[in-house]
Amino acid sequence: MAAVELRFGAASGQSEPPNRPLLIVGQLPNLQKLPWEEISGKLLPQVSEEMVCERSDVFASGCAIARAFPLFSRRSSASRRTDKRVVTVEFLLVGQNNGPIEEATLECLASAADGIRLAARIVDTPCNEMNTDIFLEEIKMVGDALGIVPTIIRGEELKEQGFGGIYGVGKAAETPPALAVLSYLPEGATQTIAWVGKGIVYDTGGLSIKGKTTMPGMKRDCGGAAAILGAFKAAVKQGFKDNLHAVFCLAENAVGPKATRPDDIHQMYSGKTVEINNTDAEGRLVLADGVAYASKDLGADIILDMATLTGAQDRDNAQSSCAGLFIGAHIGFDWPGTWVHVDIASPVHSGERATGFGVAFLLALFGRASKDPMLNLVSPLGAGTDQHYAMSEGDGGMSKRRRLV
Repeated sequence: MAAVELRFGAASGQSEPPNRPLLIVGQLPNLQKLPWEEISGKLLPQVSEEMVCERSDVFASGCAIARAFPLFSRRSSASRRTDKRVVTVEFLLVGQNNGPIEEATLECLASAADGIRLAARIVDTPCNEMNTDIFLEEIKMVGDALGIVPTIIRGEELKEQGFGGIYGVGKAAETPPALAVLSYLPEGATQTIAWVGKGIVYDTGGLSIKGKTTMPGMKRDCGGAAAILGAFKAAVKQGFKDNLHAVFCLAENAVGPKATRPDDIHQMYSGKTVEINNTDAEGRLVLADGVAYASKDLGADIILDMATLTGAQDRDNAQSSCAGLFIGAHIGFDWPGTWVHVDIASPVHSGERATGFGVAFLLALFGRASKDPMLNLVSPLGAGTDQHYAMSEGDGGMSKRRRLV
């Protein structure tokens, strides 16, 4: 699957498709609505790939297909392959509004798929190939593609500038921790949005070390930062109307002579001090610095943090809630903006493979802030929320507290 180029296209009708196998995918009710004449020619010896769905499901279907074609592989057989296969996915729409798919929709699907596969590749890659230095290179490559130069604070600079959470978690590793920011500032923006991602490239648990059965798979602890990188690339490429910052809190939670100890006290970027009683609760520390930076330095009106934080799907809700509230405390519970905490510990992978989860989620959730018609269509937020403000008693006017877009 790693040597696959994924393309999206409109239905080609009865034209003779390339000589490769046919795969028709769709929910059973949609497949039953498909007229025979639309596919009969494709079932001859020379055929192509078809996705059957309603128009409202095109985005979700395209993103699901992208997850099925991961980019990372180190299998011996994969390294011997030199040919690159091309998978072209055509959409056959059924139900109401089943006309041809617009070119703009196909471009949106291509951007989303690229972001999903990028995020999944980063999460699948082991730490010996995806340490903090290499993750920074991934950020720089996305910046280069978009014409954006990232802001990077790393190593001892973090300590000097007061980022005690990120520095404390990552100071024992061979490659230094870092805070990196990609910023997109379009003309006419009316608000500032910050996505803050947890990027722990490997989590041993630190001195509160994980066991031999719980440590494998901890290369995936950068899933939040990977998803934000993929979503930022796609969102900017498709046109974003508001200021958008992607904040990456990168560290390896390693064991070594410089590792943080239980009982150590860190001075956080928020100004608060934190006593450590479990070095395996590192995610909330790096995110606390990240959200504080988004509030204080980036002037964000809306802050969303995304992380593989607590395995919340597998534990009591109290674990996830306490971790989230810890992060929120470093913005301040009287902060007038909107803060969202998203824990993706469970959906970041399926079995041994990363899913790229979070990319489509962010693109859809903030779809109303996009210029792209497809992302506006799939956003769960209605048009009436665009200018929704909450009145703040006592100040005689509007506060910054609002819905997501």
